Order: sequence, then C-alpha cells, then structure tokens
Amino acid sequence: MINYAFRRILSAIPTLFLLATLVFFLLRLAPGGPFDTDRVNPPEVQANLEKQFDLDKPLPQQYANWMKSVVFHGDFKNSMIYTDTPVTEMIRDSLPVSLALGGLALVLSILIGVPLGCISAWKQNTWMDSSAMFIAVSGVSIPSYLLASILVLVFSLGLQWLPPALWEGPSSAVLPVITLALRPMAIVARLTRASMIEALTSDYVRTAYSKGLTSRVVIFKHALKNSLIPVLAIMGPMVANLVTGSFIVENIFQIPGLGKHFVGAILNRDFNLAMGVTLIFGLFVVICTLVTDLASAWADPRIRLGED
Repeated sequence: MINYAFRRILSAIPTLFLLATLVFFLLRLAPGGPFDTDRVNPPEVQANLEKQFDLDKPLPQQYANWMKSVVFHGDFKNSMIYTDTPVTEMIRDSLPVSLALGGLALVLSILIGVPLGCISAWKQNTWMDSSAMFIAVSGVSIPSYLLASILVLVFSLGLQWLPPALWEGPSSAVLPVITLALRPMAIVARLTRASMIEALTSDYVRTAYSKGLTSRVVIFKHALKNSLIPVLAIMGPMVANLVTGSFIVENIFQIPGLGKHFVGAILNRDFNLAMGVTLIFGLFVVICTLVTDLASAWADPRIRLGED
C-alpha cells in the first residue's frame, strides 16, 4: 500500500508541471493583455507596467522567472489588476470560502444521495424507486444557474426566509450549498442504485439472506461497502468539481471565493492571478484524485495488487 501511494504521489509532479506550462503559454499567446483597455496608457506608463510584471522580456524568460518564483519561493507574484496585492494573499483569503462551500455541498450530496440510491435499489421498480430516480434525473438535468434563480425567487424574494446572496453567516450558505449539491447528489444516488442492484444479486448476499438476516442488515452491513466502491472512484473528481466548478454559483450568489477571482482574472487578463488560481485548482484535483485512489485501493485490494 505504501509503495502504491508513493508511486501515485510521484506521478502527480509531472502532471502539475505540465499543467502550469500549458496554462502559462496559452494565456500569454492569447490575444490581448491586462493593460489593454479602452483608455490608452501613455507609452512611458505602458512601458513601466510591462517592466514591473516582466512582460517586456522574451516569453521563455518570463516563463523561467515565473516558474522559479513559484517552485523555489511559493510566490505567484502580484496581481496585475489589483495593484500591489500578492496573488498568494488573495488565494489565502478566498480558498477557505470555496472549501467551505464545496465541503458543505459534498456532505449534503452524500447524506442524501447514498440513502436515496440504497432505497431505490431496495424498492426496485416501485413508486419509491421511480420517485428517487425522478429526483436524480432532475438534479442532473437542471442547470445550476436556473436552480439558483428558482431558489432565490421562492425562498428569498417570495417567502423571505433566506438571504439572496453574499456569504455572511449560516443562513446565507443554505441556497448556494443546495444549488451546488444537487447535481453530485443525483450522480451519487444513481451510481449507488446501480451498484446496489448488482450487489443484491451476488452470492454473498444470497448467503446472508439464507442465514435469516433482515433486508436492512443485509443491505447496510453487507452490500453497502461493495456498492460504495464505484462511488469512491468518482469521489475525487467530484470533490474537485465541487470546489473548482463553483464559478457560476459563486458569481450568482456573490460569494468571495476562489471561483469568483478566477472568472475576474480571465475577464481582465490578469495573468498572475489566473496562473495562481489554476495551479491551486490543479493541485487540489491531484490531491483529491490521490486520496480517492488510496481509498479505493483500501476498499478493494485488487486495485493496488494490479499496480504491483
């Protein structure tokens, strides 16, 4: 298990390096720049700005300087739009917000999705199964911006139970968390149902029934662990998507998270901020995938034995 984990960690390093390299050159080679605005700067001002952010140097030298700053000093340099504000500081302030939003959405999606899938498989081809799958299909089909608009219209403007935006307390987190959690909850429910139906037809489940165990004990004590292996396999990408894929939700509800900074960096062509946020997102995806692989290997020894 230790050798398997060590190999997975080593394989993540070139992935991050390739991601940083591709994003750096794609951002630099795309048309436009951070100081291309409707109001043209005087030549001396433009020259000073480009010198300040190394934009006056050849592209390979810009890449070498940026990579050296990140690898050896952990410094993403200053934002090109938010003057004299270090990108590291902006990430440090906004990342906890995105992690809290994504973490709450993940917990909600698992707490609802797994039982929903189990009940649907247990009561297969009944009204309970149809109702659960209707919820799951609706969760996958409804876009997050549409769901957010409906929730705000009903619970904020109509009933006035919850605030429509911002991130100022537990009540303001309810609507964005539900909006972000609906799709992964639906995916977890459908995947759990399919895995549970397969598990319920296996030999060890029939043996458990032959011993006189109740359906509740068989499902939740014997079949559930094996049914969760496919769910664990997608948990890493799902966690990463909840944190890195919350751009729309954070912008709709005006949440000061990392996704909002990323959208602003792309629109304003803030190279340093976009690079810093992208690399943090990439690191988070790699970590989530690694944890998922290790959890799957622990639950199913065949995975790590196949790697050895």
